[in-house]
Amino acid sequence: MYYHMRVAGLERDLPICPVNENLSIAGFIIFGDQELTVACARELLKKAPEYDYIITAEAKGIPLAHEMARQAGDAKYLLARKGPKLYMRDPFSVTVNSITTAKEQRLYLDCEDAKLMKGKRILVLDDVISTGESLHALEALVEKAGGIICGRMAILAEGDAKDRDDIIFLEPLPLFNPDGTVKE
Repeated sequence: MYYHMRVAGLERDLPICPVNENLSIAGFIIFGDQELTVACARELLKKAPEYDYIITAEAKGIPLAHEMARQAGDAKYLLARKGPKLYMRDPFSVTVNSITTAKEQRLYLDCEDAKLMKGKRILVLDDVISTGESLHALEALVEKAGGIICGRMAILAEGDAKDRDDIIFLEPLPLFNPDGTVKE
């Protein structure tokens, strides 16, 4: 089963994936889809507020943040990691429960990146916003670092996220019943 959609002027068929016995989602993956990543970055930048740095969470937001930074001429973007790395100095973390992850996770931010954010306008970015848990975790990291959240962006707003007035997105994405029909 697939969900056909148009985003950033391109058409894609997204596989319908079961989350549990009552809910399925359309799998939106930009990994490896350079054409889609470039087009979505271009369209999001047209809607983006002024910012100093983009931050995203590992892993699906990385190609989007990279491409947006490249197109905008940004020298750097920031990344919240799913685990502390040896090169990170004094990392700090927050907890996140995402719809696409079966267990609780933590997001980590390097102290050096946190220093860059202090007093700066930070654009929080993700590929898909659904429950908002990943977004909330990124916001908590930015606030802990002393950054100023200037906007929240995603390619798609899934389910009820499409009704939020605090996020900027390109297209809505419905939730699905186990049989692949759109949830009402």
